[in-house]
Amino acid sequence: MTSSQPESATPNLAAIWSNARRLHPIYAELAREFTIDVPVCPALEAGEDSPESESVEQARQWLNAMDERLQVHQLRQFLQTTSVVDPARLVVLLQHFLAKTTRTDGMRDKIDFLLVQYFSQNAPTDLEDGSADVAYVANGLEPVLGKVELKPPVWLNALDRVLDSAQRCQSLNELLHGGVLEQGRKAKAQAGDLFYLPIALIAFTRFGYLMRRVFFRLMLADLNSILDGLTELEEKGVETIDCRRAQFSAQEPILRLRMICQSWKVMFQAEYSSGQPLRMLVDLRASVEAALGRGSASEDGGSAGHSATAAAVGRAASAGASAGASASAKARVHLPRVAAEAASKIAAAEEVAEFEVEAAAPEWNPDEDSQAGNKK
Repeated sequence: MTSSQPESATPNLAAIWSNARRLHPIYAELAREFTIDVPVCPALEAGEDSPESESVEQARQWLNAMDERLQVHQLRQFLQTTSVVDPARLVVLLQHFLAKTTRTDGMRDKIDFLLVQYFSQNAPTDLEDGSADVAYVANGLEPVLGKVELKPPVWLNALDRVLDSAQRCQSLNELLHGGVLEQGRKAKAQAGDLFYLPIALIAFTRFGYLMRRVFFRLMLADLNSILDGLTELEEKGVETIDCRRAQFSAQEPILRLRMICQSWKVMFQAEYSSGQPLRMLVDLRASVEAALGRGSASEDGGSAGHSATAAAVGRAASAGASAGASASAKARVHLPRVAAEAASKIAAAEEVAEFEVEAAAPEWNPDEDSQAGNKK
């Protein structure tokens, strides 16, 4: 879906230049981190105060080129690890995207993510779900959207129905494969250009924020279940379990799995622990339950049988209410090596939209590895 509106015939060169200078440090860092192949803009690099119109046009084209190449998953990863973008610069970035007259699905997803990120960073950590109503979110987004008339159209009620379904889920597996996420994606896609109405932006921000909190709670519940299961296995004298479905080995040491889960638990408490291994987490829980004799590849609702490689996980959200940037930094500094290795297994696959999981992969066959090995 793409819709375009005509560009202004008399662009404000001073405004374009001011906007470009504010965005340049962010985009230059993004280009370096993700090796985005866009030639530098000499005027912006030089930091000129009063450039010629030709330099302003070059800056505009440079921003457009960066916008075309920048993917939403790169924004997620960047904002998780950088100190370049504070709340004030998030506002600048949002206003830049909101001012775009060419609207694509990718641009919509960037705006959606950044609005939720901005609100999450500024929301108090003890904010209750019930307190995050439309009026509260509108107040939090006022620096970005200004004053908005709070009369949500009826079609936005669909978001509340999706949230109700999500909040009834008892596990990540149920959330990922129960159709809830698909309903949320459809609501966003079907909104079309109505998505950009200020009241709709507020409603979708509230939806994304509360969905983050659902993910956070379910991730912690799954981690606690895994850790409890590992303790039970250790008490039975078990030292290794088969975790191939979760992209680990056929004889994965329980001690290593415990270290990984403890590290993930710290990361989930950080400000915005995006890119976490949702699919891997679900499959790891299924592996532990199978080792305990409580499930099998064909008896866990169809989730454990899916290859973690094929069913790549999206950039899911962690705590909607942040624990602060310092917590995020500590989580990165103190990650055990094994947890970093586990996270790296998913990094290459996590380039789909937030909360998305790709179509179901073929059922995982625990005998495939041994069969493949016999053919060598």
